[in-house]
Amino acid sequence: MNQKLQAKDFITIGVFTAILFVVCFAVAMLGFIPIFIPLLSVLVPFIGGIPFMLFATKAQKFGMTTIMGLLIGIINGMMGHGIWAFLLGPACGLLADLIMKSGNYRSSRKSELACGVFFVWVIGNYLPIIFTRAQYREQLITGGYGQEYADALMKLIPDWSLAPLGIATVVFGFLGAVLGKTMLKKHFERAGIV
Repeated sequence: MNQKLQAKDFITIGVFTAILFVVCFAVAMLGFIPIFIPLLSVLVPFIGGIPFMLFATKAQKFGMTTIMGLLIGIINGMMGHGIWAFLLGPACGLLADLIMKSGNYRSSRKSELACGVFFVWVIGNYLPIIFTRAQYREQLITGGYGQEYADALMKLIPDWSLAPLGIATVVFGFLGAVLGKTMLKKHFERAGIV
């Protein structure tokens, strides 16, 4: 099998990145209600695990998941999520790619684990809240969200919450992958992934 990425691989990456972005963006819209902001570390990877696992049936070459992570990072960066989301996208994509490669792109367990790791990029959205708290709060207030929203968000995401949010992201990314694999069983069988 040719291991070089070809035009059809880039098309696959583009299509699945677009699908994943639309799904994650739709879920993230819940963030307009402050209580949902911490829950996005659960909901985005859980729901996003379904299209990711469909992508895993098509991503049979090293680099495909890395490029998807890079694109997700660029999109998040352009949408104002900051440098951390931009940096974590390709880093998590690369780690997920390495995990899938270790299973020769044929292990469903490795694909599920890769999904959990891939969605760690979501944590990039929380880092400014935790590490530049006062500045982030002020940006919310002056950016049109208002004092009430900013105060509620600061209470919901205390300084100590990064570790639990990170753990939730990995766990629910894995659970989303299990759900995705169950829903897409025939695609996994067709791709020869066991």
